Amino acid sequence: MKLNYKSLEEARKNFTLKERWEVFSGTPEKFNIAYECVDRHDPQKTAIRIKFANGNNAIYSFEEFSRLSGQLANHLRHKGIKPGDRVAVLLFPSIEFYISFFGIMKVGAVVVPCFPLFGEEAIEFRLTNSNAKAVIVTREMSNNIKKGLVSQVIYADELLDAIKNEDDQCAINTSANDLAVIQYSSGTTGRPRAIEYKHIAATLTAVNMKFGIGITDDDNYFNPSSPAWGHGIWYGTVGPLIFGNAIGAYSGKFDPEMFLEALEQFNITNISATPLVYRMVRTCGKIGNYKLKIRELSYTGGPIDMDTLKYFQEYLGRAPRSIYGSTEVGALIIEYSFPDYKQKLGSLGMPMIGVKVGIIDENNNELPPGTIGDLAVLRKGKWIRVGDAAYVDEEGYFWHKGRSDDIIISAGYTIGPFEIEEVLEKHPAIERVAVIGVPDEERGEIVKAIIIPKTEPSDELKKDIQEFVKTRLSKHEYPREIEFVKEIPCTPDGKIKRNELKRIERLKKGKN
Repeated sequence: MKLNYKSLEEARKNFTLKERWEVFSGTPEKFNIAYECVDRHDPQKTAIRIKFANGNNAIYSFEEFSRLSGQLANHLRHKGIKPGDRVAVLLFPSIEFYISFFGIMKVGAVVVPCFPLFGEEAIEFRLTNSNAKAVIVTREMSNNIKKGLVSQVIYADELLDAIKNEDDQCAINTSANDLAVIQYSSGTTGRPRAIEYKHIAATLTAVNMKFGIGITDDDNYFNPSSPAWGHGIWYGTVGPLIFGNAIGAYSGKFDPEMFLEALEQFNITNISATPLVYRMVRTCGKIGNYKLKIRELSYTGGPIDMDTLKYFQEYLGRAPRSIYGSTEVGALIIEYSFPDYKQKLGSLGMPMIGVKVGIIDENNNELPPGTIGDLAVLRKGKWIRVGDAAYVDEEGYFWHKGRSDDIIISAGYTIGPFEIEEVLEKHPAIERVAVIGVPDEERGEIVKAIIIPKTEPSDELKKDIQEFVKTRLSKHEYPREIEFVKEIPCTPDGKIKRNELKRIERLKKGKN
């Protein structure tokens, strides 16, 4: 297996970005993600493992995967799908999803993965914005697609039967710079953004899978993230297949015990998941009931609380490691999987080899260690702000302090919402919490906590919560304003929609 460095020191000394091409059969002039992930591997090896929410399992070989995705590609060609056409896929993880995802790319068309439980407006936006020509969806979920949005609706329920007489050999003719995937951001800070990925994106994914995920030849890998989002697309679907490792997927409404059952049944050794998944496993308290063989854990998609990190450290002898980046700029900071990397629980880690990351002020000047500023990456001589606030310590580890526009400046103090949320979630009367800054004439901003309570709300509970924070954080960080609610707006992968909360707050105060 290529990129097999034994230590971080060795990788820093020898790795160059050009080396990533050695992982693949193709060249920049002739390169296709579907061929690299599906067609070139041992046909007898396992390619897909799926745990369904109802407890059922499904397992497919590379031979089946290659044949069915080739048949799907020819089926699409016969339906008039051409290179460059956009084809949306609204399916949960299933054989129909995976052969569609890679079959579309075999045609040279562009995959537009969409979360299958989106409402009508969310689907309409993505289909219209991407200029999708066709959509692959179940008949039941097709009710959310307005008539006339696409020229063709292909029903997944009948897909395997529809393609069975198609030729499974499919001529592939794409380059590394041809468009492969249009992925939409989760929309935590406004309207979802369309991010275009070319086939070459797989070559960078290969590096991240080795340095961050730490995947090896004999790993049984699992990633429960929806393949409608970046983590599920690149780390859950494309990433493992690059190296001939099987996809490990969860399909349907997430249940932490069903997830643990999958880890045991599939002998999973390497997991990558979102912080929400790890928190749900901790909360269910059943990890000790399963015989697990986990050697590597990683997470991405937001910050994780210290209690959850310590929980996995206690039960599995290792804590999940951070992979930090964004849909737009890729992985920037990681907690490396190498044995000589010293993990600091709660930190983002260190910059990816070959990537210059810094903390800058409003004038694009780098800030010294310990000073909170905007996290940015240097590209072509210019700093690009990522949108997060952070600081770097004396040893070069980066520490996340929240979204830059979520940072609260109160009476001159810089306050990150996540650390307050982490403390509040330890209160026995709190189910879920979101913290935002709200305007205040005296202090500029004050901390407001929006709370889903476990018990009956009262003024006494508010005071108790405020004192709870005061005794655990600095006095200026306690929530001076508390609101009890029944639900908090979140994305499907569990991220708090703070901009939505701020918008609601402005409406309450009669401001636009």
